[in-house]
Amino acid sequence: MSGFKLLTGKAVALDRVNVDTDQIIPKQFLKRIEKTGFGQFLFYDWRFKSNGEPNPEFELNFPENQGASILITNENFGCGSSREHAPWALLDYGFQVVISTSFADIFHQNCLKNGMLPIKLTPEEIKYLLEAAKKQPYNLTIDLDAQQVKDEAGFAASFEIHPYWKHMLLNGWDEIGITLQLDEEISKYEASH
Repeated sequence: MSGFKLLTGKAVALDRVNVDTDQIIPKQFLKRIEKTGFGQFLFYDWRFKSNGEPNPEFELNFPENQGASILITNENFGCGSSREHAPWALLDYGFQVVISTSFADIFHQNCLKNGMLPIKLTPEEIKYLLEAAKKQPYNLTIDLDAQQVKDEAGFAASFEIHPYWKHMLLNGWDEIGITLQLDEEISKYEASH
């Protein structure tokens, strides 16, 4: 995984509540065993019409919203089943950060374990960001080290993150990667037993 300390990127709004993991990545696309290739199916039932053509009314299909790395959405994002494919699809599509007022617990953990930063902000802050992101181009800067979200118009908001996950994301480690930091100690232990 690649870590980041500072990310400046296009932010887009998906002003919906209770977006569940089946809406993020529908069940018929869960047949792959790799973590890649799911981005093309992200929000599939919203992004595409029944005939397979792109739905021009869906927010992520707007030309001005292409190339975004930050998704701003509303409360209870990632609810539903515990499928890890949801953050895989978001990452594969290009999102590195998701900002909401709240996340389903398992989805939140799956994001962190896969190198994606889920940020919780207040309803007032989310309201501002959703409105601002509807007027493109709109860029946000995510400073993980300072735990802050800011835009070019003077908006700034702080967010909380557990020190363990912050350390992992800053270094680009997953749980195996952090275990490998103890390789010397593990080897000594194995040699003595």
